[in-house]
Amino acid sequence: MRTINSFVNHLRKVESSDHFFNPYVEAFKAKNLKVYLTRLFEIPQKRVLLVGEAPGYKGCKLTGIPFSSGQVLSSFEHPFLNVIRADLKLKTNESENTATIVWQFLQEMETVPLFWNAFPFHPHPKGQLDKNRAPSKKEVVVGSQYLKAIANLYQPEVIAGIGHAGTTCAKLCFPEMDIQYIRHPSYGGKREFVEGLEDILV
Repeated sequence: MRTINSFVNHLRKVESSDHFFNPYVEAFKAKNLKVYLTRLFEIPQKRVLLVGEAPGYKGCKLTGIPFSSGQVLSSFEHPFLNVIRADLKLKTNESENTATIVWQFLQEMETVPLFWNAFPFHPHPKGQLDKNRAPSKKEVVVGSQYLKAIANLYQPEVIAGIGHAGTTCAKLCFPEMDIQYIRHPSYGGKREFVEGLEDILV
């Protein structure tokens, strides 16, 4: 996985199961991810990698881009989103709470971090594709190979975890680095989440 194309193509080969869905089997989502990564890698800035837990059913599962939603990508006024918008394909305009919080905050920031997840596929309870569940320990270990690969491509200066699974995966992959924990914004964690992002990005 030495290039963005090879990285995304590797993701596309993973078959969905009863317990997780691979959004990248759909070509337009794989292309969206390539557009996101290619343009982000080109920005001359402090390189920050933020590791979340897993794609949500209203967000990355539908767009292919971590910490995003159809609504964010189609309508949020942010310089980076404005640049990539014309090259994206979206089939829904869903709103997703975490994505909204993230990009509302980033509107005031100069740095656009690279977002990834501990498990790059959408984990769900068996037979319930429109539900989220936390990735299992085994899934985090599986996801660690993708986190290592994307970090090798991006060469981040700073890596932080958003939520416990993201932090665990980052520490597993990069034991030599100081991995900061940022609280996930769900379940009343918005204020602490924003404070954690400020510590990393400001």
